Amino acid sequence: MSNPEFDLADFVRRVLAEDLGSGGDVTSLATIDPDARFSASMNCREAIVVAGLDIAAAFFRSLDREVRIDVYVSDGEMLVAGTTMMRLEGNARALLSAERSALNTIQHLSGIATLTRRYVDAIAGTGAVLLDTRKTLPGLRLLDKYAARMGGAQNHR
Repeated sequence: MSNPEFDLADFVRRVLAEDLGSGGDVTSLATIDPDARFSASMNCREAIVVAGLDIAAAFFRSLDREVRIDVYVSDGEMLVAGTTMMRLEGNARALLSAERSALNTIQHLSGIATLTRRYVDAIAGTGAVLLDTRKTLPGLRLLDKYAARMGGAQNHR
């Protein structure tokens, strides 16, 4: 997501601070060797319009600067169930600590994009244009509006 008003690093920092608190991911810290490596893929379980891939990747990169991330799709693409969106390889503790924030964000944004696309498709050919409104979550306005654009709506303001 490229928007000069949106500070991705600050967003990632705030979300991880809220999610992990002062103790970090206590389960990963207690059960996973600090040097353990991990590989995973992020797949969609149902058909979606994807939104937020760069943001999800930023969560992983913030906790593991050496993580290898291969992204196979682009924001705004309609995906069928089971599509692999990205693959990750890196430090197990870091990736597992970041995964909940990454998944929650991409699920939220992709949900907006997917529902928006349904409405855009429903009015196709009518000459109507779907505009978003300011009915967004506090602190997430720019992301929610981005997701609406990925679904095919236009931003109202």
